[in-house]
Amino acid sequence: MSKRFTVIFRYGLLACLTAFISTISHAIELPREHRIPGGIAIIDLGTQAETPVVTFNGQHVMTVKHPDGHWQALVGIPLHQTPGQTQLVVDDQPHPFAISDYPYKEQRLTVARKHVQLSDKNLQRVRQEKQQIQAAFQQHSASQPFQRFDWPVAGPLTSPFGLKRFFNDQPRKPHSGLDIAAPTGTPIVAPASGTVILTGDFFFNGNTVFIDHGAGLISMYCHLDSIQVEQGAQLQRGQSFGTIGATGRVTGPHLHWSVSLNNARVNPRLLLAQDKQP
Repeated sequence: MSKRFTVIFRYGLLACLTAFISTISHAIELPREHRIPGGIAIIDLGTQAETPVVTFNGQHVMTVKHPDGHWQALVGIPLHQTPGQTQLVVDDQPHPFAISDYPYKEQRLTVARKHVQLSDKNLQRVRQEKQQIQAAFQQHSASQPFQRFDWPVAGPLTSPFGLKRFFNDQPRKPHSGLDIAAPTGTPIVAPASGTVILTGDFFFNGNTVFIDHGAGLISMYCHLDSIQVEQGAQLQRGQSFGTIGATGRVTGPHLHWSVSLNNARVNPRLLLAQDKQP
């Protein structure tokens, strides 16, 4: 092999390695895809100059742009979504995709009677609070770079996502979050940076905090013993904002953690950087 050929080969190899490393360093982290009710679909949208306008079930959908110029939609699929063919709307054009079925397990709990058969006064309160909660989940603020999540608290899972729940043998909506057990007073931290958009003491959820992570990605934390932030606070990843408690409808101290993407409650584990519990 000639000296000149060796030099050219080495420079060519170095250029390829540099390009490969650059591509990796600029790679966009995405959630894990699982096209089931309560899951996330990642839909390729092709390449275009303008940000595509994407909706699903009438809700605006988060989009991300890759370094090579192509776009993808990150679609939250509601737990009540019927499996089978469905579609996004992309710049006013239909974009079909399929959703698979999934056999979620059942959970049966015994709770205080007042939290199952509501008085007129409590029913009115629940309806008012539902409007606040829905407004929080429907927010679609300015897009931010997508961030994989960390666990907000360490502890065993006592109730996984998607359980078909029965309270005192009466069917209720499927479990739309993760329940993580921990002693009262344990700090809860933000899994990613965001803005506190709502706090309050709710009938079912107890002391609750909502964090907006941008572009329709909202996280909710329920049953807190204490709330240590106010609406409008800017939180950084790992910053404590409250403590574990047993407020609202509970059987013991724990955190109920929900994640909403385009107003669809999805499995928080799909967004975790490290799925293994701390």
